[in-house]
Amino acid sequence: MDHPGHYHERALPLDRDLSRRAFTVGVGGPVGSGKTALVLQLCRKLRGRLSLGVVTNDIFTKEDAEFLTRHRALEPDRIRAVETGGCPHAAIREDISANLMALEDLHRLHRTDLLLIESGGDNLAACFSRELADFTIQVIDVAGGDKIPRKGGPGITQSDLLVINKTDLAEAVGADLAVMARDARKMRGEGPFVFAQMKYGAGVDEIVGHVLHAWQHAVGMAHEHPGEHPTSNIEHPTTKGTAGH
Repeated sequence: MDHPGHYHERALPLDRDLSRRAFTVGVGGPVGSGKTALVLQLCRKLRGRLSLGVVTNDIFTKEDAEFLTRHRALEPDRIRAVETGGCPHAAIREDISANLMALEDLHRLHRTDLLLIESGGDNLAACFSRELADFTIQVIDVAGGDKIPRKGGPGITQSDLLVINKTDLAEAVGADLAVMARDARKMRGEGPFVFAQMKYGAGVDEIVGHVLHAWQHAVGMAHEHPGEHPTSNIEHPTTKGTAGH
């Protein structure tokens, strides 16, 4: 790829048999951006209405799966850990076999409606294979600076949803949320994005709306379309404390 990528050129979801593996949401992004915290929030919001399963990816540990288990995101037997080794991007794109096996096993055991897979922390160029994820979320965070959206890369430009997390840290790190919103629109075109604070739950309902819309569309349910570009949550109330996991 010789350009940052374009939302309208992203690979679209495959028309596949969801009876073999439930609709799968891929959550990717750099180390520490808040992927696991987002997965936890999604589990808390959706577990009462859908049968869920989660697969986490870490390089050499099971830390993220242990975090979700410790915080009771789901029952322990609905959470699986995959150790990817030194190339976490390969496990979600070039060689998805270990992740695919874990997801299919969870679906078989629990008759899941929706599956979540969290990638290992990676760079802005990493993105999920459509063989693995039907809906993709890229999580970046304000602490990396307001330059991150304009750096581009497939994760930024071609994910189905971009989440800009930890907006409560903007003042502390000198990041301008208006600049991030402007650049996200410029880089993503019609691609939606959400400002969020995973630690405090801000923006989570909007993210859930995007996930449910995509799921309902995939399974053929009547659904409403979420808003294109959120702006009302750019100025989250600042809450004292550090960013979430």
